[in-house]
Amino acid sequence: MNLIPTEYQPIVVMGVIALLFIFLYKEIFKPTVTFLVAILILLLTGILSPRDVLEGFSNQSLASIVLLILITAGIRSNFNIQGFLDYIFGRVNTYKTFLASMMAKVAILSSFVNNTPVVVLMTPYVFEWGKKHKISPSKLLIPLSYSTIVGGMITVIGTSTTLVLNGFLINNGLDPIDPINLLIIGSCVTIAGIFFLIVSSSKLLPDRKDLIETFENQKREYLIEKRLSKHSPLVGQKVKEGGLRNLTGVYLVEIVRGQQIISPVNPNEVVEKNDILIFAGNTEKIVDLTLSNLGIELPSKLAPTGEGNIKVVEGVISANSSLIGKTIKESNFRERYDAAVVAIHRNGEKLSGKIGWIKIKAGDVLLMYVGNSFQKRVDIYKDLYIISGEQQEIRPSQNNKNKLIALLGVVLTLLVTQFFGLFVSLLIIFSLMVFMKLITVQNVKRDLDINLVVILVLSLALGQAMIKTGSGALIAHQIVNYLQPYGNIALLIGITVITTILTSFITNVGAIAIAFPLTLATIQDLNLEGAPFYLAIAFAASAAFMTPIGYQTNLIVYGPGGYTFKDFLKVGLPMTIVYLTVALTAIILLYPNVF
Repeated sequence: MNLIPTEYQPIVVMGVIALLFIFLYKEIFKPTVTFLVAILILLLTGILSPRDVLEGFSNQSLASIVLLILITAGIRSNFNIQGFLDYIFGRVNTYKTFLASMMAKVAILSSFVNNTPVVVLMTPYVFEWGKKHKISPSKLLIPLSYSTIVGGMITVIGTSTTLVLNGFLINNGLDPIDPINLLIIGSCVTIAGIFFLIVSSSKLLPDRKDLIETFENQKREYLIEKRLSKHSPLVGQKVKEGGLRNLTGVYLVEIVRGQQIISPVNPNEVVEKNDILIFAGNTEKIVDLTLSNLGIELPSKLAPTGEGNIKVVEGVISANSSLIGKTIKESNFRERYDAAVVAIHRNGEKLSGKIGWIKIKAGDVLLMYVGNSFQKRVDIYKDLYIISGEQQEIRPSQNNKNKLIALLGVVLTLLVTQFFGLFVSLLIIFSLMVFMKLITVQNVKRDLDINLVVILVLSLALGQAMIKTGSGALIAHQIVNYLQPYGNIALLIGITVITTILTSFITNVGAIAIAFPLTLATIQDLNLEGAPFYLAIAFAASAAFMTPIGYQTNLIVYGPGGYTFKDFLKVGLPMTIVYLTVALTAIILLYPNVF
């Protein structure tokens, strides 16, 4: 039953979309919850039916995305990717050469593999390469993220943007994206983007000199919390007498005494029993501090091994983490992960107080002492990405190598013959990997991001609401009336700019869900050929270079690279201009009859 009169439904839909945009930008709720509330409003008002929402689960493009993620995870879990990377980059020693080689190869890989796991896989490797060659990670990690974004636009399966758009096109009885034209345009923007980053890297990319000059002892500065044991020799002594002013690599910034925070700490301050000391310092010295003779306690149940070793791991909070907005204590972190957070790093912010009091944000980097069950629990909950620390190296058996050869043979056969569509081809590959035991139930539990699936489904429903109510047509008429006097090229640029702005602040899938019905209504109103306009919004929806929140890969490198919001804007704005200029020029040249 429609509670809203038909003539007012477009206004309600646009209002819901505006609120969705604001809530996502302000990060008031998690993206999944925000999309869910938006769709719930449309359901309660009768604008959408339950069938409209549930149809998303049967969408072939959505199913293709899920299969791609699981296939990628299966390959990563069973084959020595690290050894493969060493083989590829082993002889590259200069910054520019490595940058060019890394971006080109990552872009090609991202054209066939989901780009999020590519960045997760490559971030520790690129970080360590920079450390080895005394190059700041801030000079490497933004190019890593950007190259996966542009590379993903070379093929239909390279990014969820094109897969979702294809789903919209098929659902509306339109021809899917032309893979040849996508290949041409995607190759052009990839080459242009990589060339731009190589040329401009020295000027536009930040160089965190304070990090790199002491890289042997420091990765990034953390806020570190240490509790004194009952028998600590520091109790009763002044700060300067206890040697707390002369520590190497760390310095005392606060003392937490009950509910009181003492900051700055006077050298004559007397240390009391049960004081909690707050230091700032680097990764390696945190461990030294714990193993010192100052009487500092280890987290319970996470004592060092018989050889005196402690497992230390760094992890970055993911965009859809269930930990966001909670304190360490509220999240029951230690029991949930078999790990204790001993330090936290947040770009551009001065943190204060006990670690357990700090509310977690997306992009925070946590330093943890971890137990034996840590990695398994991270795989289950998927709240953070491991960026350094204990890494399990996969050494494939000869049997696995034979499986990989057989799998590659099937993939090449499917690509060459193109006898089956994308979904059926992926299903064949997935089934073969399950049969070979390269994908297990544990892989599905660990690697399938339910939040991503939910957002994809709800984004499809949101697009359906715009189409049903004519909201897209209403906006399109305004755009047409304003830009029509300037010709079809002006229309193309206008739609592209709108989509780019959307994708800078919400997900690329959300941007395409909003841009598609608007574009559909525009070209129908003017009776234009739709293909060039659909290609334009596909590239625009992936132009997420200007903010760290616009794309998951940007957020993954945000913390490890020590970046600020301004860093992404400084590099991303000219990158966006180059990317869109090349893409639109190629589109206009490929469709001269339209323009």
